[in-house]
Amino acid sequence: MSKPTDIRVAAAELFFLPVETRVPLKFGPETLTHVTCARVRLTVRLANGSTATGWGETPLSVQWVWPSTLPYESRHNALKQFCIRLAKAWATFDAAGHPLELGHDFQQAELPRLLDAFNADCPAGEPMPWLAALVCCSPFDIALHDALGQALGRPTYETYTPEFLSRDLGQFLEAADDSAVEFAGRYPAEFLDANPPPTLQAWHLVGGLDPLDESELTGDEPDDGHPVLLSDWIRTDGLTCLKIKLRGNDAGWDYARLAKIGAIAIEHGVLWLTADFNCTVTDPAYVNEILDRLAAEQPRLYGMILYVEQPFPYELESNRIDVHSVSARKPLFLDESAHDWKLIRLGRELGWTGVALKTCKTQTGAILSACWAKAHGMTLMVQDLTNPMLAQIPHVQLAARTGTIMGVETNSMQFYPDASAAEARVHPGIYRRRSGQVDLSTLTGPGFGYRLEEIARELPEPAAAFGEGA
Repeated sequence: MSKPTDIRVAAAELFFLPVETRVPLKFGPETLTHVTCARVRLTVRLANGSTATGWGETPLSVQWVWPSTLPYESRHNALKQFCIRLAKAWATFDAAGHPLELGHDFQQAELPRLLDAFNADCPAGEPMPWLAALVCCSPFDIALHDALGQALGRPTYETYTPEFLSRDLGQFLEAADDSAVEFAGRYPAEFLDANPPPTLQAWHLVGGLDPLDESELTGDEPDDGHPVLLSDWIRTDGLTCLKIKLRGNDAGWDYARLAKIGAIAIEHGVLWLTADFNCTVTDPAYVNEILDRLAAEQPRLYGMILYVEQPFPYELESNRIDVHSVSARKPLFLDESAHDWKLIRLGRELGWTGVALKTCKTQTGAILSACWAKAHGMTLMVQDLTNPMLAQIPHVQLAARTGTIMGVETNSMQFYPDASAAEARVHPGIYRRRSGQVDLSTLTGPGFGYRLEEIARELPEPAAAFGEGA
């Protein structure tokens, strides 16, 4: 049944914002030194004829969404071209409803069709993965959720109720076969925090190329006033949580890296660690042996590991690895594999116990995945895609609203702090970590609380514009 608050997309504008890193960020076999952020403005129309605009942004992190031996620029250009196709598709998407309903329907019907058509041409030389398509779609989806909040003059997270949704969760989700969970008659608001905390513990990423002490300095490090060594980051930002990037195919290096970072962490009062094996592990025994060695040789360090993140390959359906032995040792979180609740359901059957949500896989997908996971007793985390500028705001909002095992990963201030200077003047607490935390108290007003009218950022000419007034 339609609602008077239902919205329909009337126009879409797409902007590409280039960002350079101050230090490299390693993703498996590849290294990120620059990224393009896709920023989207959607104009929506309500049933009464009034209009509103919403904004969304996501970094097109090529190495993460599309691991391949293809040249970087081939994949990068393909992502940008697909975003342009999406701008036209969203501007002409003939449906009205709540953003969760529109986002779900678009991802179920339109996005697969668009990806199939795009891959039929294979402009990059190989098919673009579904994860890449989701990331390209996410700024449009985020903008849609922001637009309803703007239209109603209310925070986006106040709209996930039966007052504004025509469909309950039972029309989106199905329970696991071994569960008595019912979704009929339930709405996302039940699984979200109506009074989110104003601050969150901040997780710092220790990349595989990050120097840990002076012996690892090469002389090429930036002299820009920001820390370089791990101990300096801990002292400067008051960090208490470190995420450690590992190789996943070199057990000796991984163990030594954990041990060295663990010693620095203990010396400087860090409380929690997590290990990210970069999706390169194919046998649970690899992770188990490292964890067991830590438990035997360094029990304090082992106790500090709060959870283990996505050691195994991206494609869960074609890599159905039983991981119960790993999750019996430490909580085990899906990340790259958790595209939607159906894959989370499969992951739970295989032994995964937690889910790392990301807004870059769409706000719609994150909300529905959070509801499914929480209903089935799975723990949540919200992981970063090194989100700068506007992308940081829905990211930290998701962590505050869904409730995580511990805070939020946030590392754009490590890799490109100056990129967010305009937004940081309005929201200093979410672009700089103080006392080991980010502060969300400035995120006020309708939608995601961007307060865009106060952010003095000049945008380039649109890369694409479709719909009314285009």
